[in-house]
Amino acid sequence: VQLQASGGGLVQPGGSLRLSCAASGITVTDVSIGWFRQAPGKEREGVSCLSSSDGSQYYADAVKGRFTISRDNAKNTVYLQMNSLKPEDTASYFCARLGPRSRCSTLNYGVTAFYLEVARTGFWGQGTQVTVSS
Repeated sequence: VQLQASGGGLVQPGGSLRLSCAASGITVTDVSIGWFRQAPGKEREGVSCLSSSDGSQYYADAVKGRFTISRDNAKNTVYLQMNSLKPEDTASYFCARLGPRSRCSTLNYGVTAFYLEVARTGFWGQGTQVTVSS
C-alpha cells in the first residue's frame, strides 16, 4: 500500500493549489481518505475527509468554503483543492487512509480528535509542503 501526496508549493495569499493523493495497493472508492496538516511547532490536525461509505465530505471549520475534497476513481487519486489560501494554511500536508473503525465524521468533533483517531490505525503517506507567503 502506498499513498503519495503531491502538489504543494509556494503561493501568494489568496492563491490556489490542488494537492493530490495518489493511491496504490488500495482502491480509493473502498476506503475513506483524510487530509491532514502540520505547521512548524504545532500538532498535526485534520483538514478534510472523504467517506467511502456514501461519498460525504467533511471539513475543518478553518477551511470550510475554501477547500474541496474530491476523488478521481479512474486515477485512483483523492484531491484537495485549496482556494483563497491564507498564511495560516502554511504547513506540511499529508493524506491518510482511515482504519476500519475510524470515521470521517469524527472531524466534526475537532481537528485534533480526528487526527488522534486516524493516527492509531490509519495508513499515512509522505507529506507535501504548502507555503503561503507574499
